Amino acid sequence: MNPEVGTDADKEQCKEVHKQVVDSAYEVIKLKGYTSGAIGLSVANLAKSIVKNPRRVHPISAMIKGLYGFKNDVILSIPCVLGQNGISDIVKVILNSEEEACFKKSPDTLWGIQKKLQF
Repeated sequence: MNPEVGTDADKEQCKEVHKQVVDSAYEVIKLKGYTSGAIGLSVANLAKSIVKNPRRVHPISAMIKGLYGFKNDVILSIPCVLGQNGISDIVKVILNSEEEACFKKSPDTLWGIQKKLQF
C-alpha cells in the first residue's frame, strides 16, 4: 500500500484515479442519459445467485461485527458468498497491517455517526 496515497507526493496519482472513477458515472449519464442499466444487471446477478444457488461471491452490504476484530454493529459492503438462503459466508480478505488500519477507518467513521442516531 502506498503511504503517500491522496497526497501531492503520490506518484501513483491515486487521488486522480479516485476522481476519475467518481466522475465516470457523470460521464455515463451525460452520454447515455442514465446509469440504470448497470444497476439492473447487478440486481439481476444478485437475484440469479439467490434463485439458482451457485454460491458465488458478490460485494454485499453485511454486518461486520467480529470481522477483523471490529466490535460494533456496522454494515459495510464486503465480499460475501450469496446463495438461496442469503449470505452464507463472508470472505475474509487477508490484509497487511497498513491495509487493515485503512479498512478499519470506514466502520469507525460509520459507527461514530451511527451511535449518535436516535429513533
